[in-house]
Amino acid sequence: MATIKDVAALAGISYTTVSHVLNKTRPVSEPVRLKVEAAIAELDYVPSAVARSLKARSTATIGLLVPNSVNPYFAELARGIEDGCERNGYCVILCNSDDNPQKQRSYLRVLLEKRIDGLIVASVGEDRDLLDSLASVRTPMVIVDRALEGVAADLVRIDHEQGAYLATRHLLDLGHRDIACIGGPASTSVAQLRLAGFHRALAEAGVTPRQDWLLSSDFTSLGGYAAAALLLEGERPTAIFAGNDMIGIGVLRAAAERNICVPSELSVIGFDDIQISQYVFPALTTVGQSIRELGENAAELLLRRIAEPLRGAPEQRIVAPSIVLRESTAPRPDLFNDYR
Repeated sequence: MATIKDVAALAGISYTTVSHVLNKTRPVSEPVRLKVEAAIAELDYVPSAVARSLKARSTATIGLLVPNSVNPYFAELARGIEDGCERNGYCVILCNSDDNPQKQRSYLRVLLEKRIDGLIVASVGEDRDLLDSLASVRTPMVIVDRALEGVAADLVRIDHEQGAYLATRHLLDLGHRDIACIGGPASTSVAQLRLAGFHRALAEAGVTPRQDWLLSSDFTSLGGYAAAALLLEGERPTAIFAGNDMIGIGVLRAAAERNICVPSELSVIGFDDIQISQYVFPALTTVGQSIRELGENAAELLLRRIAEPLRGAPEQRIVAPSIVLRESTAPRPDLFNDYR
C-alpha cells in the first residue's frame, strides 16, 4: 500500500508539502498541487484517516448503537440518521447489539476507542451497567426512542403514551369494548408508556380491561404471534392493540391461521408505521410517525451538539403521533354489517 512518502517521491517534492496539499494546512502553488494529485491517482494512495483525525481533532464519524437491526423500525431509523449525517460530511458506524446488553456495552467501548465525534443510542432495555457507562461519556450524544434514566443527553422520541392512547381511542370510537393489549417487554420504558396510554383511554371510556387480555411479548412478529395464539383460543376480544407493528403482523398471522377475519371479526392496530405494515394483508392500521424523519432529527441535533458542545441543557424533541388508517380496523362485529 502506498504511503505519503511514496507520493512525495513520485511527485519530486517533500512529504510535508504533500501533507499540506492533503490537509489544506498551507497554501501550495497550482503546479505543485497538480503534481501531488497526479501522484496520488497513479499510486491509488488512500490518506490515513487516523493521522488526519489527529491533526483535525475530528474523525467525521458518528457511532450508532441499535438493539436489533433486523427490526424494520431500527433499519428505517438508521437510514434517516445516515441520510442526515451524510449530507453534512459525516459517516456512520452502525453497531447492532442483538438485544444483548453485554454486546451493547462492548460496542460502546469500541466506538469510543475509535474517537468518534458523536454517538446516537437506541438502547436495549434498562441495563444499569450501560447507563453508568453512558452517564460518564463525554462525547456528544443523542438518545433515540427510549429515554435513559440518569443519562444527561439530548433526546428524540415519539410520544409513546399519547400514541397508544390514540390507538386505543380509535378502537373505542369504532364501538369496541372487549379490547386486548399485547405490549412489548415490561422492563422497557417504551412498553410501559404505551401500556399507560392504553389504560388511560379505557379509563376515560369507563372500560375495565380484562387482566387475562393484557399480555407482554418481545417487540417481534414471533412474540405477537405467540401471544395472539393464547388470546384467540378461548373467549376472544373483538380488538387488539399491538405494542408495535411487528407484534401486529404476528397477530394478523395468528388470526389468519384460525380463519378469523380481520377486520370484520377482529380489529388489529399497531404502532410505529414501519414501511412493511402497508404491504401485509390486510394492511395494518397503526399509530404513525416518520421514522426516517425521527432519525434525521437525531442526526441534526447531534451535529448541532458537536458544533456547540456547551450549548446548554440537554434538549428533548417529542414527536407527535397520528393514526394511519388502513384495512385492519373496523366497527365491532355486531356493528360491522350496519357500518358497511
